[in-house]
Amino acid sequence: MKTLTKLHEHFRTKSDVGKILKNLLFSTLLVVMSTLLVNAQNQAYWVHTDYVKPAMQSAYEKVSKDFVAACKEYDLKDADWATARIDDGRYLSISPIKNMGDLDANPLAPLMEKMGKDSFYAMFDRFNTCYDKHTNYIIYLNGDLSYMPNGLTVSTAGHDYRKYHFFYVTPSTSKSVSEKIKAIKEFYAKKGMKEYFRVYHSGFGTPEEFYVAVISAKDAQDYLKTSDEAEAQYGDEGKKLFDDLFSSISRYEVKSGEMRPDLGYIAKK
Repeated sequence: MKTLTKLHEHFRTKSDVGKILKNLLFSTLLVVMSTLLVNAQNQAYWVHTDYVKPAMQSAYEKVSKDFVAACKEYDLKDADWATARIDDGRYLSISPIKNMGDLDANPLAPLMEKMGKDSFYAMFDRFNTCYDKHTNYIIYLNGDLSYMPNGLTVSTAGHDYRKYHFFYVTPSTSKSVSEKIKAIKEFYAKKGMKEYFRVYHSGFGTPEEFYVAVISAKDAQDYLKTSDEAEAQYGDEGKKLFDDLFSSISRYEVKSGEMRPDLGYIAKK
């Protein structure tokens, strides 16, 4: 709002202001479209995140299960999502999308019609008491950077434990970090590492740009075992590759979590 006020004070006429606003909008669209074009070759996901209060996690899971049960009862179509819980209390609902146009659709409209508006909104009122904030953003699975020699897949039956390694970047370092992650992938392939990972790249809606390497395991102990075995194979070459990566990022975070199949939904075909 302050920016618009300054523009109005500087330019006397409405037409001048309109030209500036159009230029600003066009520049913003160019940035968004360039991000989409770079990631067009990769699978996109819409991620809805609920920041659930510590004392409300049981209540949140209860209403989530009730919601999934309603989707099954009324046979909701064209709506698929997986749910992950992060150790800091975040719950992520992750839905594959074909393109940004998918965001215009309301896949829950048929459910509301079948349940009735009162019952539908009452369920979401229960959700809303569990958190004070929720967000939405797009993320892209990057096959070129992921190391899954047996085939790239996000479905890892029996391996619901997750470790998330976040590598935050800036516009000036993003390309370099991508190249260094790819060098690590190639090193893992050369060594025949048993620690597999998928890499996602942040897209539209994230406050910061990042790459995140996601590792699946049976549980925390299984993850540590595989990670220790991989680290023992690094040698000087592997250590240098990771040193190069960490020297290029602006911030690094590690989060633990688990997939929650009981809170996700896959529509019947």
